[in-house]
Amino acid sequence: MVEAYNFLASWQLFPEKGTYEFGSRPRSGIYKIELAGTGKQLAISMNWVSLEDHAFASQYAVTPDAQWHGLEEAALGDAVKAELESQLTFKVWFTKNDKLILEVLHEITPKGYLRVVHHHFNERGEQLTNEEIYHKQLSVLPYSATVSGAVIKPNEAGVIRHQALSAMEEQTNMQLTQIRQQIELLAVQAKEIQKRKELSMIIYDAQIGFVPVIGQTYFLYEKEDGTHLLSLVGPKEWGRSKSYKNFVAAVHLLADHTWKEV
Repeated sequence: MVEAYNFLASWQLFPEKGTYEFGSRPRSGIYKIELAGTGKQLAISMNWVSLEDHAFASQYAVTPDAQWHGLEEAALGDAVKAELESQLTFKVWFTKNDKLILEVLHEITPKGYLRVVHHHFNERGEQLTNEEIYHKQLSVLPYSATVSGAVIKPNEAGVIRHQALSAMEEQTNMQLTQIRQQIELLAVQAKEIQKRKELSMIIYDAQIGFVPVIGQTYFLYEKEDGTHLLSLVGPKEWGRSKSYKNFVAAVHLLADHTWKEV
């Protein structure tokens, strides 16, 4: 499931970056997305700790085929539908008694964070929205991963280590994003060079009755016999003496002796 690759991780909550209209702000939390079954399902689990140090957990599995499926977790609803809209976005919908009760948007932000937006719908149809921001988890959970587990208090050294790891991960994510952008730019540049090379091969194989000058614009034509002609005359300047089949492009000679379409 290639589209889900960016989401497959254990994500740690930034409590201070979230907004909550439904329920209260948690102290900390983990949001985990994994492949399940034969790899056609996504298993989503959430563990979080309240401000009163109570631990909670929830989990479910979805098939991102944009079809409704029955839901075994009755507390969450009767049916669920999921759709991977792109490699950076996927949505999940829950219904109960044929009414939409929850819509969840998952989005990878430009900084590499996971943004999760929950739209809750109450019995009156009113929408309450929670928005949470997560980063990929590197450190050990500072609390139990199950509801029945004991709450573990992080010590000062653990907090310092976690803060250092979080800062390190944010910086490396930013650097990786910059590298990805550079790679994309290089790919565009390579494509442009390849295009210029192919055009140059056609021109240097064409009929040329003059010495081209760097920086000058010329006109490339295809003749009746399939060969090409490079000319100083534009397509509107031939008059009745036109001696070509098709006008190909206006071209420009660059300093590296490659040709670029104007």
